[in-house]
Amino acid sequence: MKIQEADAKSLLVAQGLPVPPWEVAHTAVEARVAAERFLSEGAQQVVIKAQVLVGGRGKAGGVKLAGFAEQAELVAQSILDLEIKGIPVRKVLVGPAADIVQEVYLSAVLDRASRKILLMGSAEGGVEIEQVAAERPDAIVTIHADPLLGLQPYQAREMAFRLGLGAHLKDAVAIATGLVRTMRAYDADLVEINPLAIVNDIGVDGLVTQRLQCLDAKITLDDSALYRHPELEALRDPDEEDPADKEAREAGLTFIKLDGTIGCMVNGAGLAMTTMDLVKRAGGEPANFLDIGGGARADKVAEAMRLILADPKVNAILVNIFGGITRGDEVAKGLIEARAQQSRDVPMVVRIVGTNAAEAAILLEEAQFVTAATLDDAAAQAVAASKAGAA
Repeated sequence: MKIQEADAKSLLVAQGLPVPPWEVAHTAVEARVAAERFLSEGAQQVVIKAQVLVGGRGKAGGVKLAGFAEQAELVAQSILDLEIKGIPVRKVLVGPAADIVQEVYLSAVLDRASRKILLMGSAEGGVEIEQVAAERPDAIVTIHADPLLGLQPYQAREMAFRLGLGAHLKDAVAIATGLVRTMRAYDADLVEINPLAIVNDIGVDGLVTQRLQCLDAKITLDDSALYRHPELEALRDPDEEDPADKEAREAGLTFIKLDGTIGCMVNGAGLAMTTMDLVKRAGGEPANFLDIGGGARADKVAEAMRLILADPKVNAILVNIFGGITRGDEVAKGLIEARAQQSRDVPMVVRIVGTNAAEAAILLEEAQFVTAATLDDAAAQAVAASKAGAA
């Protein structure tokens, strides 16, 4: 689950990281009021940033500066009128503009291959890290945190020195360890600061000092762990979530849309992966990953079928159920109900084994479903039906 920049900054602040102040405005008038406050507190300019979960906001006109309150109102309205990559801007972040001396990139990301948190940095901040990785891979510094002990101080110091932050060592170490701490505290997949900047700070005495600040933040949370953080569910952005994903989540289904033409309904993640592999081996392309879970009742099966059929590219469906907790006859009833309600006729191949498989076979035969005894046979029939439908 991706969350907005302002919400990500709130999580960083909660973990003690240095983030400049900000306010979220839903209207241009609110943005003007916020700008007035920051300008009265000594800011020379304010930055106004669109709050949408897409990259390239600046290039799309979603990040602008304003030097006085009335200008901030006009700028905010121009941003609120935008659609960036098809997503309407519904709110903006308003904060004091930073006097940036140097920008770096720093993030903590889940490295699934090593099963560790990976701290990744680059002295070239403020740009897409993918671009840096593609053009100058040697410009990226990586350090793995210990799974039990976390990021050790000597590792954080190494990262700081390699990023050229030796003059701000104490703050850099605190921020690096804070990123890993944030990731573990909220079960995040990614905690990114781009840019992490050295900024000039003018004190009340007029003296200029330099310090590190997290000027932008991006956090992706693990959906599977949200039950441990129910308060974070409110941070979900409805504009970011695909309607099908939302329906699946509310129905308790694990659903991922893919690019193929064969809809797959399976119970169990491992069996779902195997089913998709065999579809590809038979020459087809799966249209989705869909796990109805254990103990699925007829209504849940019907909802899963509706999700599959909502994809117009689906021209064949493969149902593969291994009955353990899940009863085969309940799945069969759901399939019969779903077919009676479906708006378009799509060929379906069904394989059900395990608990109440015999009862399911009777129901499916009476309803004239195409069935298969083995998964290889089911995949082959589904691929054939898909290719016939595409011809």
